[in-house]
Amino acid sequence: MKITFLGAAGTVTGSKYLLEYNNAKILIDCGLFQGLKELRQRNWQNHIDAKNIDAIILTHAHLDHSGYIPLLVKNGFRGRIYCSHATKALCEILLPDSGYLQEEDAYLANHYNYSKHKPALPLYDLKDAKKSLEYFTPLDFESELKLKGGLSFTFSPVGHILGASFIYLKTEKGTILFSGDVGRFNDPIMKTPSKIKDADYLVVESTYGDRLHSETDPEDELESIINSTIKGGGTVVIPAFAVGRAQNILYYIHKLKTENRISKNIPVYLDSPMAINATQIFHKFRNEHKLNEKECMEVCTTATYLKTADQSKSLNDSTTPSIIISASGMATGGRVLHHLARLAPDNKNSIVFAGFQAKGTRGDRLTSGEKELKIHGEIILVRARVHNLSNVSAHADYSEMLEWLSDIKAKPKTIFITHGETKAAESLKQKIVAKFEWNCIIPKMEQSFEL
Repeated sequence: MKITFLGAAGTVTGSKYLLEYNNAKILIDCGLFQGLKELRQRNWQNHIDAKNIDAIILTHAHLDHSGYIPLLVKNGFRGRIYCSHATKALCEILLPDSGYLQEEDAYLANHYNYSKHKPALPLYDLKDAKKSLEYFTPLDFESELKLKGGLSFTFSPVGHILGASFIYLKTEKGTILFSGDVGRFNDPIMKTPSKIKDADYLVVESTYGDRLHSETDPEDELESIINSTIKGGGTVVIPAFAVGRAQNILYYIHKLKTENRISKNIPVYLDSPMAINATQIFHKFRNEHKLNEKECMEVCTTATYLKTADQSKSLNDSTTPSIIISASGMATGGRVLHHLARLAPDNKNSIVFAGFQAKGTRGDRLTSGEKELKIHGEIILVRARVHNLSNVSAHADYSEMLEWLSDIKAKPKTIFITHGETKAAESLKQKIVAKFEWNCIIPKMEQSFEL
């Protein structure tokens, strides 16, 4: 077997791993590059012969793992895309939204003339995204499927978000496991990751490989931020990932209101059609999270849902202090940009980030202290208070990763460490070597290995 790292090598985005075995070519994940311009440009560089890929196996729905699929289909991929049932349901929301945003970004760039490309074109469009959904085949967890060339695989739940899985592949000669994104062990909503399985080779994420999550209670942090902002007549805007973080934030706000730690009268708006749909999917897949039916209903009705663009724009005319939750979580696009453009210049307001911020994103720059943002071609001054909730990430930190790996009984031949910035990947490597004495490799982009 041969593995080639086509993404998430030296970065947290663009997850793509090509497996070649007995004339079969399988992609594990098919994600978009996000963040720094040099990374985003890789989305336009075609290093994959789409027509020769036999299948895609998807760990979960987040765009850095699934968002390149519409372009692969546009370029000729006609195989099957295997995933869990919840992953398919979420991709039915995420991928069309991504196609729409690609079109909208191109339209705005042309309309306001702030692109070097004449005309600016979308990577793919809404039609491409909808077409790609025809190739999805959902599978039950722990249900083994055999593929071309004598390779078989199973999905096992790994927390993180609904449907997220680690992938366990078997051949007659050996095994390889892909962690995907590993969830937290004490997440308030998602269940604990399944126990890892022994494998000859492992590909593991390292998003938080160089840090521990704070022990600070995010409810306490949110309570303080919300109360101080509202008291001062300001609004709290929370850029949140539509799948995962938005639901966690709603859960925390619901608890704070029911415990009278913040006023029950504070208006809360969920301004993201994608997040609204994803929240509703929590009802359908209640077996994958900790909330019972009553809790799920209460959390999902905590906010007023703003589905249309006109409803979203109506917030611009409101002077009532409120809480606005809107995608995207790294402020790379979506409706949250309009709210940031309006609210960031006023020091009465607060901007609260709730998850990992990839290098080069607006979220990364804001949490690093930058006081200017470029939004839709205009420079926006940032006077609002910027906060980064330190304990709401959906990724395991290095301690939780080591705990998860501790269930492995037989020493693997090699651990490939991916999906992390260079510092984080190197740090996790050192910790794995020190604790387990396993052979670890941090692959470079487009590097291949014979297994």
